[in-house]
Amino acid sequence: MKSIAALHDVVTPWSDGLEPSDAELDAIEWELPLILAEVDLIDAEIATLDQVPSELDERRIRRARDRVLAARTSLTNQAAASMPGGAA
Repeated sequence: MKSIAALHDVVTPWSDGLEPSDAELDAIEWELPLILAEVDLIDAEIATLDQVPSELDERRIRRARDRVLAARTSLTNQAAASMPGGAA
Protein backbone atom coordinates (compact mmCIF):
# COMPACT_ATOMS: atom_id res chain seq x y z
CA MET A 1 0.00 0.00 0.00
CA LYS A 2 1.36 3.41 -0.93
CA SER A 3 1.51 6.23 1.55
CA ILE A 4 -0.44 9.22 0.27
CA ALA A 5 1.24 11.55 2.73
CA ALA A 6 4.34 11.67 0.57
CA LEU A 7 2.28 12.73 -2.45
CA HIS A 8 0.60 15.77 -0.85
CA ASP A 9 1.70 18.91 0.92
CA VAL A 10 1.32 19.00 4.66
CA VAL A 11 -2.19 20.10 5.57
CA THR A 12 -1.04 22.47 8.30
CA PRO A 13 2.41 23.72 7.47
CA TRP A 14 4.56 24.57 10.47
CA SER A 15 5.16 28.26 10.75
CA ASP A 16 5.91 30.86 13.35
CA GLY A 17 2.27 31.92 13.20
CA LEU A 18 1.10 28.93 15.25
CA GLU A 19 2.03 30.52 18.57
CA PRO A 20 -0.58 32.73 20.24
CA SER A 21 0.00 36.43 19.90
CA ASP A 22 0.59 38.69 22.88
CA ALA A 23 -2.97 40.01 22.52
CA GLU A 24 -4.38 36.48 22.62
CA LEU A 25 -2.31 35.64 25.70
CA ASP A 26 -3.51 38.84 27.39
CA ALA A 27 -7.13 37.91 26.61
CA ILE A 28 -6.64 34.44 28.09
CA GLU A 29 -5.05 35.91 31.20
CA TRP A 30 -7.91 38.41 31.51
CA GLU A 31 -10.49 35.59 31.29
CA LEU A 32 -8.56 33.18 33.53
CA PRO A 33 -10.74 33.69 36.65
CA LEU A 34 -13.81 32.70 34.62
CA ILE A 35 -12.02 29.74 33.07
CA LEU A 36 -10.94 28.45 36.49
CA ALA A 37 -14.44 28.93 37.92
CA GLU A 38 -15.93 26.97 35.01
CA VAL A 39 -13.40 24.17 35.55
CA ASP A 40 -14.42 24.00 39.22
CA LEU A 41 -18.08 23.76 38.17
CA ILE A 42 -17.33 20.96 35.71
CA ASP A 43 -15.34 19.12 38.39
CA ALA A 44 -18.27 19.39 40.79
CA GLU A 45 -20.70 18.13 38.17
CA ILE A 46 -18.44 15.25 37.12
CA ALA A 47 -18.17 14.09 40.73
CA THR A 48 -21.93 13.49 40.80
CA LEU A 49 -22.36 11.76 37.43
CA ASP A 50 -22.42 8.20 38.75
CA GLN A 51 -24.28 8.79 42.00
CA VAL A 52 -27.19 10.65 43.47
CA PRO A 53 -25.86 14.04 44.60
CA SER A 54 -25.73 14.41 48.35
CA GLU A 55 -26.56 17.66 50.11
CA LEU A 56 -22.84 18.43 50.21
CA ASP A 57 -22.53 17.80 46.45
CA GLU A 58 -25.48 20.07 45.73
CA ARG A 59 -23.90 22.78 47.88
CA ARG A 60 -20.58 22.39 46.06
CA ILE A 61 -22.29 22.71 42.66
CA ARG A 62 -24.32 25.72 43.80
CA ARG A 63 -21.18 27.47 45.10
CA ALA A 64 -19.32 26.68 41.87
CA ARG A 65 -22.22 28.16 39.85
CA ASP A 66 -22.12 31.25 42.05
CA ARG A 67 -18.37 31.62 41.40
CA VAL A 68 -18.95 31.34 37.63
CA LEU A 69 -21.68 33.97 37.79
CA ALA A 70 -19.47 36.27 39.88
CA ALA A 71 -16.56 35.87 37.45
CA ARG A 72 -18.81 36.60 34.45
CA THR A 73 -20.23 39.65 36.20
CA SER A 74 -16.77 40.90 37.05
CA LEU A 75 -15.53 40.50 33.48
CA THR A 76 -18.63 42.22 32.11
CA ASN A 77 -18.19 45.12 34.50
CA GLN A 78 -14.50 45.44 33.62
CA ALA A 79 -15.32 45.43 29.91
CA ALA A 80 -18.02 48.09 30.40
CA ALA A 81 -15.67 50.25 32.45
CA SER A 82 -13.00 50.09 29.76
CA MET A 83 -15.36 51.30 27.00
CA PRO A 84 -14.75 54.86 25.87
CA GLY A 85 -17.28 57.33 27.19
CA GLY A 86 -18.46 54.90 29.86
CA ALA A 87 -20.99 53.33 27.49
CA ALA A 88 -22.29 49.99 28.58
